[in-house]
Amino acid sequence: MVNTMAIITAKELGSLQDQLKLEENLVRKFEAFAAETNDLALKNKYQDIASRHQKHFDALYAQLK
Repeated sequence: MVNTMAIITAKELGSLQDQLKLEENLVRKFEAFAAETNDLALKNKYQDIASRHQKHFDALYAQLK
């Protein structure tokens, strides 16, 4: 059977790891912002942004499987 999984270079893997860390930090940052504000509209916006970055993280992570 032929292995159809793409092989990535060390540089590409490093770039993916860097981007995963960035997305993870952005999720945490916007979740913290949402927790700190009392403005409901702003809280919702921060939560939406955190969710978007979580989706980015999940998509990148899926590339490593």
